[in-house]
Amino acid sequence: MKRKRYSEEKIISILKEHEAGASVPDISRRHGIAENTIYRWKSKFGGMEVSEAKRLRELEQENAKLKRLLGEAELDKAALKEIVEGKW
Repeated sequence: MKRKRYSEEKIISILKEHEAGASVPDISRRHGIAENTIYRWKSKFGGMEVSEAKRLRELEQENAKLKRLLGEAELDKAALKEIVEGKW
């Protein structure tokens, strides 16, 4: 998995700079990121505190795990259905 360059804490501090009045081009130049990245972060993390961002990451990880488990259960169910119907 690709390692993220910026942590949630750093992203939120960059967004707080923007909220304090710094322009997006200045922030992007100072931190070496694209302007679009700042807007994408703002749509995802805008108005959040660090603890909320950490909780969001935990929920996203849990959601991914549950989706994976559901997919595996559906595959098992389909295989059992084929066996019962005699298509094996």
